[in-house]
Amino acid sequence: MTTADPTAHFSDDAAYRPGKIRNRVLWTLQIVLGLFFIIASGGPKLVIPNTLMDNAPENLTIPLGLLIFIGVVEVAGGIGLMVPRLSALAAAGLSVLTVLAAATQAFIADKPAMGIFPLVLAVIFAWIAYERRATLTDLRNTLSR
Repeated sequence: MTTADPTAHFSDDAAYRPGKIRNRVLWTLQIVLGLFFIIASGGPKLVIPNTLMDNAPENLTIPLGLLIFIGVVEVAGGIGLMVPRLSALAAAGLSVLTVLAAATQAFIADKPAMGIFPLVLAVIFAWIAYERRATLTDLRNTLSR
């Protein structure tokens, strides 16, 4: 009778790397979504925040400081998706951000149908974070030196 080593599973997860095709799919998603968050989502919040606030629906008023903070987080997350060592951390952060965006659409803006797109993005980001989980170990090892 053999006993399993409880730490063996964790070391396998830390060494996990996606295969060649999966890696290409992940990088394609990371680049496309990274550019989307830099150019189309976060960029306008930083460049034209007053225009966005003026065109927002009445029931979705966000303070200017919060809007700019969200823009900074989105741009940083978009850049992080395209940096190999930061990709898992950025994907996890963007997953949380998009869940919060879906909740805002559903409960504050009272438009639950508008929350579907952010939830789909959250699932994609969670998958990217899971597949890139080895980069978290690499990042931790780099920072602990």
